[in-house]
Amino acid sequence: MKSISDIAAALQGYDPHALHADAALQFLAALVQPVQACEQVTIKSALGRVLAVDLVSPIDVPAHNNSAMDGYAFDGAQLRGGTLRLTVVGTALAGTAWSAHLGPGQCLKIMTGAVLPAGVDTVVPQELVETANGCIHIAAGTVKQGDNRRLRGEDLPKGRVALSAGRHLGPADLGLIASLGIAEVTVVRRPKVAYFSTGDEILSLGEAQREGAVYDSNRYTLFGLLSGLGGVDFLDMGVVKDEPNALRAAFESAAQQADAIITSGGVSVGEADHTKAVMRLLAGGDAGVVFWKIAMRPGRPMAVGRIGNAVLFGLPGNPVAVMVTFLAFVRPALLRMMGCKAEPLPLLQARTVEPIRKKPGRTEFQRAWVSTGPDGILQVQTTGQQGSGVLSSMAQANGLIVLEHHQGNVAVGETVRVMMFEGYL
Repeated sequence: MKSISDIAAALQGYDPHALHADAALQFLAALVQPVQACEQVTIKSALGRVLAVDLVSPIDVPAHNNSAMDGYAFDGAQLRGGTLRLTVVGTALAGTAWSAHLGPGQCLKIMTGAVLPAGVDTVVPQELVETANGCIHIAAGTVKQGDNRRLRGEDLPKGRVALSAGRHLGPADLGLIASLGIAEVTVVRRPKVAYFSTGDEILSLGEAQREGAVYDSNRYTLFGLLSGLGGVDFLDMGVVKDEPNALRAAFESAAQQADAIITSGGVSVGEADHTKAVMRLLAGGDAGVVFWKIAMRPGRPMAVGRIGNAVLFGLPGNPVAVMVTFLAFVRPALLRMMGCKAEPLPLLQARTVEPIRKKPGRTEFQRAWVSTGPDGILQVQTTGQQGSGVLSSMAQANGLIVLEHHQGNVAVGETVRVMMFEGYL
């Protein structure tokens, strides 16, 4: 397990007080390691889990040569130009094999998925033939030999890897697993994530309002973001007051129960905040935790490190900054912890419909709405005020405009990159 100082030393130009967003991702990729433990689960329990070992197909898919559509099956070698006349001698249905033999000049009415008998390699769609007196007539050029059939093992031959280890299993994967006759799969144990909010000004839902206090929104945002990952278990530890003993007890309890700890608040420069001091104490000083000032907006302050065996993510307190830093940094780190080889959220290209102000020297994530323009090209516009405490503009967004470190102002009609929220892809 690499120490904080070892990881920092390996990053060229690393500066925790002016850290590029890309460098933060590289640091976290070295800090966070995949969970090693595995377990067997049923298919219905596998959604959102990460496959621990390669899943090898035990059968050919499809298991037989079969028809790709409803029509008439025959030996395609008889197609020699001109109209072909064939006598219909039977019907093959999906799920039951037609065991007789087709002779020259004969064909078989066949349904989609039905097994093709030996010597039969071509299917003509039923709507492309003329029928009369128990025969069909196929005009020249209607089909070629081998058309409209699925070959045995064409989709997946026996012995081939159907799904690779590290796959974040989705609905289509569950169907594929079931199609192979497999009832259970080996998945990575779900990492456990403990999270809580800090600060004397934070109210839990149900508490009476008081001057200078705000209701805690961050825990509910984190609940939604963690739920979207699917492959983690999580523990909501509530609101912890900015008091050293309370903070220490919360961190120690979280570290004993979880693989990762996420906090919001208390990592910026503030005389009243004890969170940083407790983090440093429990992490073993600067060797176990580092406090970043990331060149980004929103979400500049962030703490990362280890308390015991748990990885620590100390996020800013502002609601939008919590969501942005989670999507930009914590999400890919947790996916790595889950054993997932999935790529980061894809960045789409969209055309701006308004000018965007941006200072070079920091990465910016601006809340935005992406839609399809009249010409069919994706277009994007911001969703109002971009302050890090304005959660309403985040709720109105379906993605984030990602403006790179070196970029300046963006003019109307320029193309920008957009990170879409999950559920909008």
